[in-house]
Amino acid sequence: MKVSRFTSDISRVNKFKTLKMKMNWGYKILFVYISFVLGIIFLVFKASQEKFDLVTPNYYEAELKFQDVINDKQRVTQLSTPPKITHSVNSVRIQFPGEFLNKQVKGELYLYRASDATKDFRKKFATDQNFIDITLDQNFSGSYEVKLSWEAEGKTFYNEQRIFF
Repeated sequence: MKVSRFTSDISRVNKFKTLKMKMNWGYKILFVYISFVLGIIFLVFKASQEKFDLVTPNYYEAELKFQDVINDKQRVTQLSTPPKITHSVNSVRIQFPGEFLNKQVKGELYLYRASDATKDFRKKFATDQNFIDITLDQNFSGSYEVKLSWEAEGKTFYNEQRIFF
């Protein structure tokens, strides 16, 4: 009984050796080459599915007007406090500094989503109080850059703040 078991073990080892012999270095190189080519094809496919959105379609004109934005940001630093922006899932509240109480304030709220231009939101507003509540049309989620520009008494102001819905 021990002899037959020993011969069956030897036959299994011989089968494994023949199987191992069939996988020579040529097949291994072929396997690595095919894996590399499939990896490159996968990366090209994933890269072609990526969306590219410009911040603004007319970025050259916006760059020329950027000095105005710098001046408007400087005016915000001269205020007693910057505007306070609070938000919930479907609303944004802007609390202006005390200097704007009982003054006509007109402006624009721009929620900028860097990853997807279709999720951007713009809303113009006007108020004579030092706060405004803006109701959003949809529920937002993710990271947004709040770009707030407003005008009061002939002066323009600009403030940016990052929020996460």
